[in-house]
Amino acid sequence: MQCAHWYRVPVDLMREAQEKWTTPYVDGAVQCQLSAHDDGDHFGLLTDTCAYGTALWLRWRGDYVDLVVLRDCPATGPGPDGEGCCLFAGHPEQHTWEGTPEEAPCTS
Repeated sequence: MQCAHWYRVPVDLMREAQEKWTTPYVDGAVQCQLSAHDDGDHFGLLTDTCAYGTALWLRWRGDYVDLVVLRDCPATGPGPDGEGCCLFAGHPEQHTWEGTPEEAPCTS
């Protein structure tokens, strides 16, 4: 299950992203792309048009917020057409292709 936390991107960080990373468009709000969690940093994807193999992310915890460029996660899913993970290298928890574990069937 994906984290339910959202963050409205501050206007000054939107401008910085557009100017410093020549990003033509930045969403006004982002959802944390990590698995469900309440503690620690949250990460919302702003754009993947940075240098090859990296993406621009909004990182926040409470009132602290900044822009970070992170390398793409190199992991791929099982199978011959393994789906690539859409998160950053070293991210916590599961990869994006991994769903939440199925609930155990009732045995009553």
